Parts: sequence; structure tokens; C-alpha cells
Amino acid sequence: MSATSTSVSVEALPSAYPHSKSNLASLTIAQALAGANTTVIFATGAIVGSTLAPNQALATLPISLFVVGMAACALPAGVIAQRRGRGAAFLVGTACGVIVGLLSALAVVLGSFWLYCVATFFGGAYAAVVFSYRFAAADCVPPDRRPRALSFVMAGGVFAGVIGPQLVNYTMDLWAPYTFAVTFLAQAAVAVLSALILLRVRIPPPVALQSISAPRPMRVIAFQPKFMIAVICGVVSYLLMNFLMTSAPLAMRMCGLPQKAANLGVQWHVVAMYAPGFFTGSLIARFGAHKVIMAGLLLTGLAAAIGLSGVDVDHFWLMLIVLGIAWNFGFIGASALVLQSHRPEEKSRVQSFNDFIVFGSVAVGSFLSGGLLTVYGWSTVLWLSFVPLTVAVVILGGASIARAKQRA
Repeated sequence: MSATSTSVSVEALPSAYPHSKSNLASLTIAQALAGANTTVIFATGAIVGSTLAPNQALATLPISLFVVGMAACALPAGVIAQRRGRGAAFLVGTACGVIVGLLSALAVVLGSFWLYCVATFFGGAYAAVVFSYRFAAADCVPPDRRPRALSFVMAGGVFAGVIGPQLVNYTMDLWAPYTFAVTFLAQAAVAVLSALILLRVRIPPPVALQSISAPRPMRVIAFQPKFMIAVICGVVSYLLMNFLMTSAPLAMRMCGLPQKAANLGVQWHVVAMYAPGFFTGSLIARFGAHKVIMAGLLLTGLAAAIGLSGVDVDHFWLMLIVLGIAWNFGFIGASALVLQSHRPEEKSRVQSFNDFIVFGSVAVGSFLSGGLLTVYGWSTVLWLSFVPLTVAVVILGGASIARAKQRA
């Protein structure tokens, strides 16, 4: 019997997943609580940055450093998970969540912009670990249920989109004149609560899922067509979502629309990002990851087209909602392809490497979006999004045609 078949036969045993339901419930709740960390940072980052920054050109630097933190900490989180287990990585992540809250509160009290920048970097580190919850969910169920588990846990982000804004609304003015200081302390408390919930997760031990062969070198895995497609589509889906979502609120202000309209548009965008997670896994199981990713890419193009059709509130809101759904299909579909690209003993390295590439690309887009919008305008930002989108559609379409020919 080959190494691969040995892995599959062990993984397929239902007895290897005795805590699957409780694990998925805990990971979904933790996703909702931890996701609120990101929502708080995006809701307050630009405001606090503008208040504390020595130069207004640096006002959005804290948010950009949040994305840099995601990219910089994806690989270290994977190393911890591989050597010490996912539970250890989860605890390190929640520790970063506590740190971002405490440092942010201290930065507000001291009036220190650079301390706040350090805090948001830790917030990005926390977010990098939180995104690994989707892969942890896949570890908790048999292979045929993994796309559904991955998708379901991501759906916890819907509640994060509610918890985060409410946390800000009820706590922002509790410690005058230090606006948001109590919000950040509450953010740290929520991270502690998330850690307590994660202690209930019982992921099957790695030794039960290992094959008898040695892990392959990363260069061998990285040049697999399936993994390359997963990375390209994941990068494009996440990059364009962040690229357009980051620019949209500022574009709305430039078009003379009220700030409340921009806030509501972003809130519905977040809901649209995660709500499809309740059924995206079923779509992948029925139609395959390639078709779901293609639907996500095409919806991204539709979102850009809606943005180009007008600059009224309705255009921005509809664009943001469609963009959120597009991200869900593209990112979760690409994540499902990553699961098909590695052996059990390779999972932590491969998954963290994928996230490193994706988040690194998003960091570049985050730095570029504001400048491009300011210099060239909203229409140019929208037209530019079609360039990487076309590349991804062509590559994915070619791969799908090749697969169809092989089956024939």
C-alpha cells in the first residue's frame, strides 16, 4: 500500500473525529469573537490614526501595518502549529489579541501614534492566526466534509461584523477624553474569552493523520498546478476585495456622500463576505472548487462594473455587497484547493505558505489603493482591478478545460 493511500484510509475513519461537532461550534464562536478584533481596528484605525499622527498623510498607516502583520506572521504561525500543534498557535494568536487591545488603550492615553502602529501590527498577527481556524476546521472532520467545515467556520465572521461595531458604539465614550480607550480594553477582554473557548477544541493528534512518507520539499509542492491555481485565485480574490473595499469609503466621501452611508456600506459588505459561508461549502461539494472560484471571480468583475456605472449611494452599496459575496466564493474555493494540494504531514507548512503569499499581496494592495484613488480617481481604481482579474480567469479557465479533457 502506498503512502498516499495509507493517509487517506486513516483519515477516512469516522472514529478519528469524535469531537467534530463541538470542535466546529467552538471554532465558529471563536471566529466570531476574534473577527471582532479586525472589525474594531478597521472601524477605529483611521480615526485614531488621524488624531494621533504627526502628519495626516500617515493617518492610514496603522491599518496598513495591520495587513503587514498578517503577512509577516502567517509563516511563524504555521511553524508553531507544525511543531507544537494548532492549540499552541491559537494561544499565541489570542495573546496577540490581548496585546493589541492593551497597547491601543495605552497609546490613546499617552497620545502615542507609533505605539498605536505597533499595536495594530499585533492585531494583524492575531488575524493571521484567526484565518488558520478554517484549516483547523478541516482537520476536525473526514475528507469528504472538509469544504463544508471550512466554509461554516468562516461564516462566524457574520457575527464579528455585528459584535465589533456594537463594541465600539457602547464603549467609545466611556473614558473621556480618551475616546476608544475602553473599546480597546474590551477588545482585549474579548480575546481572552476567545482563548477560553479555543481551549475546548480537540483536534485529532497529528500522529494519527501522518503518512509513512517524508514531507516533500516546499518547491515541489509550490509548483503543483493545483496549488499554483489556488494561490493565484486566492491572491486575486483577496487582493481585489481589499483594494476596492479600502478605497470605497474614501471614494464615497470624495463624491460628496455622507460618512454614515460609507459606514453602512462597509457593514453590509462584511456581512456579505461571511454570510455565504453557510452554504459555500455545499456548493463546492456539489459543483467543485474550480466552478465556485470562477463564480467568485466573475462576481468581482460584476462588482467593478457596478462601481463604474455610477457614484450614487446605491451603486456603492450594491458594489460592496457583490464584492463581499465574490470574495467568499473566491477565497473559500481557493482554500479548498489548498487542502487538495498537500499530504497530512505537510499541511501546516503549505497552508501557512499559502496565507503568507495571499496576505503579502494584500499588504501591497493596501498601500497602493489610497494613493491611486487620490491621484487618479475612483474610475481608474475600478478599471485597474480588471487586469489581475482577467489573468486569474484565463488561468482558471484553462485549467478547467484541461481537467475536462482529461476526464473525457
